[in-house]
Amino acid sequence: MSLPTDFFKIRLNSIHPDEPVTFDVYIPLQSRMVHYLRAGDQLTAEKIASFERKFVTSVYVHNSQRQVYRDYVYDRMNSSSLPVAEKAVILRESSMAMLEELFESPEVGPSLKEAGNVINNFLSFMDQEPEAMGHLISLSGHDFYTYNHSLDVCIYSIGVAQAVGYEGAELKELGEGALLHDIGKRHVSVDIICKDGPLDDLEWAQMQKHPEFGLVILDEHEVSEAIKACCFEHHENFLGNGYPQQLDGPEIHPMARIVALTDTYDALTTKRSYNKPMAPKDALLFMKEKLSTRYDKDLLEAMQQALFRL
Repeated sequence: MSLPTDFFKIRLNSIHPDEPVTFDVYIPLQSRMVHYLRAGDQLTAEKIASFERKFVTSVYVHNSQRQVYRDYVYDRMNSSSLPVAEKAVILRESSMAMLEELFESPEVGPSLKEAGNVINNFLSFMDQEPEAMGHLISLSGHDFYTYNHSLDVCIYSIGVAQAVGYEGAELKELGEGALLHDIGKRHVSVDIICKDGPLDDLEWAQMQKHPEFGLVILDEHEVSEAIKACCFEHHENFLGNGYPQQLDGPEIHPMARIVALTDTYDALTTKRSYNKPMAPKDALLFMKEKLSTRYDKDLLEAMQQALFRL
C-alpha cells in the first residue's frame, strides 16, 4: 500500500501506554489514513498488545506534528517517573522508526536531519542514566535487519568512543557516522539484502558497492567529512585488503576504524538466515584471536573492555 507522503511512521512501543498522547495517531486502512487516536487520548497496554498480535508494530503521525512527537519522546526520556528500562525501550523504538524512514522513504533529506536529534537523545540519556548503555545493549536486535544493525552499531560505537576519550561534538559526530554507515544499502536490491543464504559472486559485487552508494548520497547533503568516512571506509581494514579503496591501516579515518569494529561485532552476534549468532563473549574472543590484524589494536582492546564490563 502506498501511503501519503504527509505522514511519518512511528513505532507503537514508542508510545507509553495508559498515558495521554500529545499528537494525533492514524492507521492505514484501504489506501487511506484513518484518524485513530486524538491528542489527549490514551493508548492502553491491552490495545497495544492487540495490535502486536495482529503483527501491527507501527502507526502514523501527520508531518505537521513531527516536532510535537519529538517533544513527546524528549519528555518521556526526562521523566522522573519512568524506569530506565522503559526509557530505553521508548528511545530505541522511536529511533528505529527514523531509521526505517531513512532506508525506505523516497526522500532521504528529512531523515538525515533527524539523525542528529537521535544521537542527541542517546547521549543525553547516557549522561543522565549510568545504566543506560547496558539497557540499550540488552535490547539489541537478535536478527540481522538493516534498521536493527544500524542502531546497534551506533550504540556500540558510542560505547567504544567514550572508552577511548571521545566527548562533546566529536562523540555526536561519531554517533551520526555510525548510525548512517549503511545508508548506501538504499541502493542495493532488497532481494540481495534479504537473501536466504550466502551471496553469489555477482550479488556480493553489488553488496560491496554500498559504501560508494552511501558516499554519493551523503555528498548531496551537508554532513561532515568524518561522517562520510564512517560510511565510505567502514569495510577497510588494517591488512589493506578491504573495500572499496584497499586503504592501509593508518589511512583509515579514526572514526571509521571504530565503526569497522562494531559493524563486525554486530554481524557476528546477530542471526542471519545462513548462520547462527555467536554469544557476545565468543564473538569478542574470535575477533581478538582470529581477526585482530584487521583492526586498530588499541580500539579492539577498548571494545573488549567496554563490552565485557557491560
